[in-house]
Amino acid sequence: MHRIHADLLIPGAGEPVANGVVVLDGDRIAFAGPEAEAPAAGPDDDTVRVPVVMPGLWDCHTHFAGLPGSVSTQNLMLTRSEVAVARSVRDAEVALLAGFTSVREMSGYGIFLAPVIDEGTLTGPSIYSAGRLISQTGGHADAHSLPYEWVTDPRRANGMLHVADGVPECLRAVRLQLRMGAKLIKVCTSGGVISELDHPRHPQYSDAELEAIVEEAARADRIVAAHCHGKAGIMAALRAGCRTIEHGTEVDEEVVDAMKECDAILVPTRTAFEAFLASKALLPPDARGKLEEIADRHREAMALACSAGVRVAMGTDLGTSSHSSPLGWGHNGEEFAHLVAAGLTPLQAIEAGTAAAPLTLGPQAPRSGLLAEGYDADVIALSANPLDDITVLARPDDVTHVWKRGAPVKSPA
Repeated sequence: MHRIHADLLIPGAGEPVANGVVVLDGDRIAFAGPEAEAPAAGPDDDTVRVPVVMPGLWDCHTHFAGLPGSVSTQNLMLTRSEVAVARSVRDAEVALLAGFTSVREMSGYGIFLAPVIDEGTLTGPSIYSAGRLISQTGGHADAHSLPYEWVTDPRRANGMLHVADGVPECLRAVRLQLRMGAKLIKVCTSGGVISELDHPRHPQYSDAELEAIVEEAARADRIVAAHCHGKAGIMAALRAGCRTIEHGTEVDEEVVDAMKECDAILVPTRTAFEAFLASKALLPPDARGKLEEIADRHREAMALACSAGVRVAMGTDLGTSSHSSPLGWGHNGEEFAHLVAAGLTPLQAIEAGTAAAPLTLGPQAPRSGLLAEGYDADVIALSANPLDDITVLARPDDVTHVWKRGAPVKSPA
């Protein structure tokens, strides 16, 4: 067994515990609580003492895209899948060593990495992938400048995007992602920033198409996550039964009420906005204009949602393989500070990236994100208290220890 003694135990949900102990038995947590109540140590137990212990972190909006630099739908389509997967191997390791033991991938090549990581061949977080992003023709996941016949060719190997129109094609698109092993489905209900010709305000897909996607996913116990910026796209996603709203740029009071009534979850992804604002050269010119147009509105919407009590899960929308770039893997922990800036307390922000995060998978959610008996033994230790300085979670060097499914994968030694 592994025993972790900490000056402070942050459980993921609920109040912190001073002088806490976490006991890992195989891939499960056997005990988490005050040191005075902990079971006696065995002669073969491996014991460490740390300043802070908490659940492994979750990023609920990521992409194993394998892009080395500039970001566009064209680059997502044209980057060879073999190259993208090779780059993503290192990205997965970077994420885990930064303390992220689980990620929800919102389209990308993580769907192929996941089983290889699970079998122990590669080092990385547990990946819960949506497979390819589903979009209408001319929508956010359509590479507008490339030949339509190639973009929609079902034999095309490259890319993490899927174009489908009409109810029959939408049903087939969902089934194809399930066939690859998707743990959830992602659909575009509005335009986006990096796509060429659409606009983030524009709604995409009809109600009938969205309802068909949600119903087909539900038959396999999968939820649907909706990429949406504009209010019309958000409301359409909620009407259809989408479980999570990704980005949510035009959240207002009406949207807040609808999200709370539906018990929907917001994944705001402020990190990507800030990263793009700091690295505009990585975006095509038309995308820069859209970003500048909506960035402040997104910040206001995020603050409104947090203050109104909408359930929030931590997600970044990061995924490039340039680790020196603010868009690269390893910067995922920066989202916690953005959540605090939007109005959450540090403890609430941590809950968004731990205990609340698995809820974004609906019936596919693992027992993760909590330091509690019977939960997955995904645990990290920190050199300093994130309740005093939330930016500790953005510094991988301050994540001193990582245990994934009970196995130590990072330590000072």
